Amino acid sequence: MRRRRTTAPALFLVPLLLAPLLLVLTAAGQAQAVGYRYWSFWDRTGGSWTYATQGPSTARPSDGDVEGFRFAVSEDSQDASKPRGNADFASVCARTDARAGTKRVALVLDFGTAADAPSAETPPAPRTACARVPSDATAADALASVAKPLRYDTNALLCAIAGYPRTGCGEQVSAPQEPTASARPRSGAPHHGPSAGLLAGVAAVALLGAAAIWQARRRRG
Repeated sequence: MRRRRTTAPALFLVPLLLAPLLLVLTAAGQAQAVGYRYWSFWDRTGGSWTYATQGPSTARPSDGDVEGFRFAVSEDSQDASKPRGNADFASVCARTDARAGTKRVALVLDFGTAADAPSAETPPAPRTACARVPSDATAADALASVAKPLRYDTNALLCAIAGYPRTGCGEQVSAPQEPTASARPRSGAPHHGPSAGLLAGVAAVALLGAAAIWQARRRRG
């Protein structure tokens, strides 16, 4: 009596072939990470920026310090965008004389890029300012002296500097990965959905799975 050839090995290949598909889809989901649109606060030490460990309402800079504010979309402090430029205290406060009972604080205000801007808003150009404030003033006091109007929410979160943005405060938004220069769409519109490479990979895996199933049925027949 002729024994029927088993199809188990061929069928066993199906989940192995589908595993890469799951990995591809998982990676695509991670690319659409969730972030928050907000003003981050930075200290400049030497020639580098460090994410501030205090908020501007409690931090008390000293005379000669440089503080930065950057508006952007980021997931957390590890992912936050730093203020751009190489401004230092000497260049920002060159024309502001020292006075007894006061301190000078150099402020770098980076309003971010169009990609991070709320809908229908255009970010102002980055600028610097030298704030001369009482010696016990906070970073928030220094900011208020040169960049009004400021806007805060009920939890004292800084929402707007110099009136930007007009609305919103730390809202949650999607943060797709930035495309390379060669892949960036000319219109500037963000990409949503799978890329051509992802679709090709899915199609290839699907075809391999279908071929394995067809081969198994052929042997069984």
